Amino acid sequence: MQRVSFLCSSNPLPQALTALPTFHGLAIPFRSRPISTVTVSSPSRLPLSRLLIPRLSLSPLQNTATQEHVETAETDLGFVEVGYISNVHGLQGEARVKPNTDFPELRFCEPGRRWLKQQVSGRETIQEVELEEGRGHPGQKSWILKFRGIDTVDQAKQLIGSTLLVREEERPALEEGEFYTRDLVGMRVFLKETGELVGTVVNVYDSGGNDLLQVMLDSSVDVLDATGKQKSAGTKVAGHLVWVPFVEAIVPIVDLKKGEMQIVPPNGLLELNLRFDERSKKERRQLEWKERKKYQKRLIAAKKKLCEMEQKHVFHGLRFGEKAERSLLADQIVGVNLKLLQQVLRSVETPSRRWSRTELVGAMKRKLLRTLVVSEECLTSTARKEKLGAHFPLREKGLQLASKGKVAIVLVINGTKAQGVAGDFDDVNSESTENLTESLETLLLDDQRFIREVAFLQMPCFYLVNILAKGTDEIVFMLQMENRASVPLILIGSAHEIESLKTLFSENDYFSFDPEKVHFLEEEKLPVVSNSLEEAKRHKILMKSPWEILQSPVGSGGAFSLLSSNDILDNLHEQGVEYVEITSTSQRHAGLNPLLLGYVESSKADTGIQMPKEAKDFEESFNMIFSMSFLKKLTKQIDKLGFQVIPKQYSHVEFVEKDWVDVVPSTPNSYEFCCSIYSLLNVCSFDKVCLMEVAD
Repeated sequence: MQRVSFLCSSNPLPQALTALPTFHGLAIPFRSRPISTVTVSSPSRLPLSRLLIPRLSLSPLQNTATQEHVETAETDLGFVEVGYISNVHGLQGEARVKPNTDFPELRFCEPGRRWLKQQVSGRETIQEVELEEGRGHPGQKSWILKFRGIDTVDQAKQLIGSTLLVREEERPALEEGEFYTRDLVGMRVFLKETGELVGTVVNVYDSGGNDLLQVMLDSSVDVLDATGKQKSAGTKVAGHLVWVPFVEAIVPIVDLKKGEMQIVPPNGLLELNLRFDERSKKERRQLEWKERKKYQKRLIAAKKKLCEMEQKHVFHGLRFGEKAERSLLADQIVGVNLKLLQQVLRSVETPSRRWSRTELVGAMKRKLLRTLVVSEECLTSTARKEKLGAHFPLREKGLQLASKGKVAIVLVINGTKAQGVAGDFDDVNSESTENLTESLETLLLDDQRFIREVAFLQMPCFYLVNILAKGTDEIVFMLQMENRASVPLILIGSAHEIESLKTLFSENDYFSFDPEKVHFLEEEKLPVVSNSLEEAKRHKILMKSPWEILQSPVGSGGAFSLLSSNDILDNLHEQGVEYVEITSTSQRHAGLNPLLLGYVESSKADTGIQMPKEAKDFEESFNMIFSMSFLKKLTKQIDKLGFQVIPKQYSHVEFVEKDWVDVVPSTPNSYEFCCSIYSLLNVCSFDKVCLMEVAD
């Protein structure tokens, strides 16, 4: 950062300069700069820039990285700083000046009087000098100036560190809607909607695209913590600095006479740069060090395991590329479920049985006595007591369990393709996901439409994902708003879907769910391996790039390994959860099924399965309820579930003779591994399973 008034030399100015009175004390930093992005609070408004500025995350700790210093200062005699002399140029007494103005041609090219401010023996002096000529020096981002009476290099060296000044009255007049930086510093900032005092502008910075106001928060400002909750009364925010983009959409009113401006900040803008961690700097550093050590231990353990599996080629990328690329590979190595990978590699030789809907229903009907057949209408929220008949007590029992927090919901975001079916799993329809998220938010925030469509039961957004996508009004029973805080919620989806849902929940106060009980998990993935045995009779992990492991989603059965590897089941058990419902969004009736829950409870079963009506929806449309005791037992027997081995054709890279080579196959060259949630039937006892079949 250019420091305008602290690079002064202690050498006196040459006698050719006319001395002015001496002043004590350093001047406040100053920059004569117009900013033309907001409208003045006057009847006449000038059309200004309509550029939408995203929420900026520039930290106050990064001030030194700002390319151009935009602070402003004024001397006691009404001078403004326009630059400082950084060095000499050539042999004719010319000086090189670093500009600090938006009018360099006016300040450095037009001959005339200027003033130089200099520190001499601890005292500040201002002396008049005559500018003869000046020219730009683009390569050095500076200007070359020639002053009268300064004709040698030695004379010019005495000027190094001096600040170049002009009279304040010589500042160019600005158009309406433009402001000098110095006029903004010190202004009070208020919220336009409530009139609440936010703080005071202490600085203005040029971020390149637009200017940023640095605002020191007032002690009365209400802020939220990292989870979106109100900070405790003892938390102090006074003195904290936040960034506010100086654009018309966010700062619509600036009143120079009152020294006030009004802002309309987007949600989360004021909290963006606040440090919510109230621990000391030393404690934070110690925690960061522990986290790094923990990560390094995990990386070492993963590398050791890969070596045991004869997969050392995965490490080649750690010796090449940029730091970010090597870090990406390290993260992927740590993130691979190597224990699961070892188990599924055995499936290559002994693939498991894959149940069809006909086989499953037939086997259950032969071995089970507990089979409940219901009409599709019984699954809707509008089903009356008369329609449910003998099933009504089951639904009431299920709703009662949910209201007491005895059931947790695991929602698997799918429907883009069948689980385990071939596809370009890296292709994500971000536009449709974004539009869907906006539709969910609109519905949830529209109280009248919300009540009309959901009747007496409220519906959280994620249950509507598949419903809105299909454009159907069919809905399933949901939790009442007052009961949501007691129900744990786990969402499983692709990285893109999870990020969208995190944002949606955060911006809407988690739709009355307890943030501590909401978990977002990325779907389980496993590396793609070669279909031919390499040396040592191993299937080689394929690399998408030198720093990316080629991976594919495991499928619906991956929910079991996710729940076991993230300690979620232990946490749910401590919260008193007795049942876990795992359901997908690709079915017509998505979400909590109190009828099935009540049926499982009444039957004292370990597992309850809702069979979809259509055979084509069998793999991706599922809704199952497990007792907590059985689910914990099941997650310890992942190797017994069985995985399907699917031949695939994938391009990849290999490290051959110290060079990376692209491999483009013409036939299937690899295996994907897929596990259906119905594979649980390979390990469960049929006398502990109950079936609810949806009939026409």
